[in-house]
Amino acid sequence: MTDVVFTFEVHQPHRLRRNLFWEGKVFRRLKKQELFNYYFDNEVDREIFKRAARKCYFPSNQILLDSIDKHKHERKQVKVSFSISGVFLEQCEMFNQDLLETFKQLAATGRVEFLNQTYYHSISSLYPDKEEFIEQAKMHKQTVKDLLGYTTNIFENTELLYNNTIAKTVESIGYKGIYTEGVEKILGEKSPNYVYTPKGAKKIHVLLRNYKLTDDIGFRFSARWWPEWPLTADKYAGWLAGTPGACINIFPDYETFGEHHWPETGIHSFLQHLPEEILRFEHLQMATPSEVVARHAPAGEIDVPETGGTVSWADIQRDQTGWLGNVMQWAYYTTLRRLEPFIKEADDREFLKLWRDFQISDHLYYMFTAGGGPGEVHSYFSPFESPMDAFAAAQTLLIDFEARLRMAILTANEPFLFYTGVGKEYYTGTMAWSLKGFIKALKEVNAKAIEFHVCNGDFESWAKNSLKDQKLASKFKEIKDSEEKGEKLRKTIVNYAKNRYTVLNKQMQDATKLF
Repeated sequence: MTDVVFTFEVHQPHRLRRNLFWEGKVFRRLKKQELFNYYFDNEVDREIFKRAARKCYFPSNQILLDSIDKHKHERKQVKVSFSISGVFLEQCEMFNQDLLETFKQLAATGRVEFLNQTYYHSISSLYPDKEEFIEQAKMHKQTVKDLLGYTTNIFENTELLYNNTIAKTVESIGYKGIYTEGVEKILGEKSPNYVYTPKGAKKIHVLLRNYKLTDDIGFRFSARWWPEWPLTADKYAGWLAGTPGACINIFPDYETFGEHHWPETGIHSFLQHLPEEILRFEHLQMATPSEVVARHAPAGEIDVPETGGTVSWADIQRDQTGWLGNVMQWAYYTTLRRLEPFIKEADDREFLKLWRDFQISDHLYYMFTAGGGPGEVHSYFSPFESPMDAFAAAQTLLIDFEARLRMAILTANEPFLFYTGVGKEYYTGTMAWSLKGFIKALKEVNAKAIEFHVCNGDFESWAKNSLKDQKLASKFKEIKDSEEKGEKLRKTIVNYAKNRYTVLNKQMQDATKLF
């Protein structure tokens, strides 16, 4: 018996405003709660979401609900899966909660599986430190549980980005399976229609998308130049029946059904009749990814090294160059990554959310500059006139955000590194980039480090030369001559720093009316 697994990718980004740079409207005086609507184009998002809901999401969800109900008492049942980004679920709550109810109805059937991914559909899995990736995965898992009542067990990383390190990271947070692209450069002579294990992992299994059969629907369904046009449900089911293997993973964008291929092409009729045509074959059954992982033993190992080996489902190369393939993309990515320590020191939920909204992979995707078919695909999805326009808008808004963030936390020119003695071996691993972060570090670091730096005059030097704050430097100089030690010394320095932060923060607000 061959398992046929249909999984649908569902995602809509928060799109950046396109013209603030050209209209000279950046660095405006705004309250912090106004920043989301300042950076992101809610009007365009609403328009696209409502159009896609009307043409794709509502009719397709109803078709699947009807198919599931029709076969619910039969020996072989209709089963499908979804990977829905957290940003999409946000837009459901913002623009049409009735649509969210239809996904809840699908979850309630017991025949639909929901996959985990990064909440912000980001490329955080490619960051050197995986902490942000793990946090976004956990955030998404909780959101799916809260909104859909479903606990996820299988992981689908953004656009199927995958390597050995990603697989091991996903395994470490408890997932049973992970999807990636069934591309020849990682399979060699092996078939994508089996379950595999990642190199270096012990428990997690790899499910591979059959990209040829998926693209027959996703890209070629309405292509009249295609020799197989028109593609009918019975013809496609016949192809599945003739495909050897333990499991066939079909994984298109959900927008394929009504948005990318309009209803007039017959795509909804295809979706309506396909499950029944599949179940006509005795050796075919529909299954969920979790069922496949539980049912099939791995047929071998997949080795995808992190350095130079990362794969995805994007473009002809099927690697990470769709997001990190040119200088503009790397510039935006570098700026984004550089803000992480500032965000952590800010300890502010609104700043954190904005930073993560800037991580949405679509912003980088729109900067793709290669031509040909891949370029046409990127251009189709982009709201910008060109990749250069996409970069100008994104980089400008991100720098605007960085300036506001730096002002809010009173960032220094250089970080303060905490030591307990002279030499690398005495480094505590704690650093602070801002006065706000400095206060937090003072509360947590070993008291010996505070005594060491007071004795050396390091706090005074940092305040004077990096923070450029002579008043705080003078206060720190006074402490050096005192006899305070241990916790009493810590308390004194924290109070000095907190009082100064309060004064400076108020001065900044009064001067700029920001935040």
